[in-house]
Amino acid sequence: MKTKAIILDEKAIGRAITRIANEIIERNKGIDDLILAGIKTRGIPFAERLADKICEIEGHKVPIFTLDITFYRDDLTEAYREPQVNRREFNRNIDGKIVVLVDDVIFTGRTVRAALDALVDLGRPSKVQLAVLIDRGHRELPIRPDYVGKNVPTSRSELVEVNFREVDGRDKVAISEKK
Repeated sequence: MKTKAIILDEKAIGRAITRIANEIIERNKGIDDLILAGIKTRGIPFAERLADKICEIEGHKVPIFTLDITFYRDDLTEAYREPQVNRREFNRNIDGKIVVLVDDVIFTGRTVRAALDALVDLGRPSKVQLAVLIDRGHRELPIRPDYVGKNVPTSRSELVEVNFREVDGRDKVAISEKK
């Protein structure tokens, strides 16, 4: 794939995280009852960075958990009739809590739908919000993020590649053309 443009570098990603962290605190009037759920894979480092920034601002760490939605995806329903979250990795009570789902990119909305299904199997939060680094449009489901780092209109022939140093060894967001 050929990179067409770098849309966020390391500093821009840091600024987006700072802004989103402040928006989360402001909208929820603090961090009481707040939990961040990083959608596997790149939602996890994004959630960890948001939690670090929130801690820097508020002085308290926000709980984070990993949400693995693999078996909730609608393109796997033929193979897995009854998906379940691995509860051994999940040790938080989300009942009555504000859960912020965190992911790197929102596209069609199907990943978020799968995350909501997984979340419902874990408990009954009082509120669910969505934070994404990139909103690239092309929604197939009526899902809209509450917090967005950057809106990037794309064509369906383009790919948005998010890199976090924790996973990829560097921080950047680029647009590439599909072959």
